[in-house]
Amino acid sequence: MTNKGTRVVVTGMGAITPLGNSIDDYWSSLVRGESGIGPITQADTTDFPSKIAGEASDFDPGEFMDPKEHKRMARFSQLAVAAAGLAIEDAGLDLDNSNRDRIGVVMGNGVGGFPTMEDNSRTLISRGGMKMSPYFIPMILPNMAAANVSRLYGLTGYTSTIVTACAAGTQGIGEAAEIVRRGATDVVLGGGCEAGICELGLGGFNIIRALSRYEGDPTEASRPFDATRDGMVPAEGAALLVIESMEHAINRGATILAEILGHGVSSDAYHAVQPDRDGSGAARAIRWALEDAGITADEVDYINAHGTATPMNDLAETLGIKAAFGEQAYKVPISATKSMTGHALGGAGAVEAVACIKTILENEIHPTINLHNPDPECDLDYVPNVSRKQQVDTVMSNSFGFGGQNACLILRRFAE
Repeated sequence: MTNKGTRVVVTGMGAITPLGNSIDDYWSSLVRGESGIGPITQADTTDFPSKIAGEASDFDPGEFMDPKEHKRMARFSQLAVAAAGLAIEDAGLDLDNSNRDRIGVVMGNGVGGFPTMEDNSRTLISRGGMKMSPYFIPMILPNMAAANVSRLYGLTGYTSTIVTACAAGTQGIGEAAEIVRRGATDVVLGGGCEAGICELGLGGFNIIRALSRYEGDPTEASRPFDATRDGMVPAEGAALLVIESMEHAINRGATILAEILGHGVSSDAYHAVQPDRDGSGAARAIRWALEDAGITADEVDYINAHGTATPMNDLAETLGIKAAFGEQAYKVPISATKSMTGHALGGAGAVEAVACIKTILENEIHPTINLHNPDPECDLDYVPNVSRKQQVDTVMSNSFGFGGQNACLILRRFAE
């Protein structure tokens, strides 16, 4: 990051997840090792071998916005708007005409309005194009989550959308911090969102065998780093952080939750959907994040893993951590939030950043559940099955997406 004299902090968080619609519900479920994964209710899974997902089943858009508004939005936008409102409230951020030009939005997203696209495609085929929703185009575009947050909260500052698949949420937070650091704005709502559970998405991911086909208890399906892992479990969710300069936060009397030290972004330049087998792309993002943060690997107290439970990704991430951390890789605890939430694609990194900040605030590391048969090649400390009380001051969060898009974020306990 540039302009290292400007320190960037987090003052508020909001999240809508398969584990609840509040930070407390989400975090308490994580530390108890409870899964939010169950049978899919949002799509017909008859033709698919994968029938489970992490759905935000407690989410009711009517609790967060006017019915006229949410009916004109795709679900990914609804989740983002709800998470934004929760984050603004958590930060105690007053919005008025004097500051709206200095408040922006940077949102990570992967697929936009897949379910809305599917619904309107069915209408096109069965009834003709002139029967499609007039809101179809502004509902499906990936940028519309950021646009709707900006519009509904009147935020007229720097606004952007990061579309880097599963790395988007983490990169969205890193880019938001960069924008604040360079002085382009005072405050940015940074994070990610995704809501793509539909037959269109399930078909696409099933046909490339990316999804778990586990037929037992759905809560046991997501098994990162386990020898029996057989694919990711799709999910939905959104999370946003209120990110601002330390000076701005102190001047308005905000409670500072954590500091964003740095981030790193790289590309594998290897394969459309498979990670570089030796983890070298991941290692570059990790090294660059550490360099950007101005710290060394031995200063990292905890790593939140990408941990998708796909055979290739978990191994590549393990190798990437080893390459970047050396022998320190065996000493740092690592856990995978996706073992409980599933994989929310562009929203995952942001949802996991919330878990990282709670880890710092609570000095407790949530477990990687369902890790009963460790893969001998994934031989690091993945905090299996039971949470761990431990002093945590500095955390690293990894996100690696299709197309070889890698992002890594470094957060630290705030101290003046």
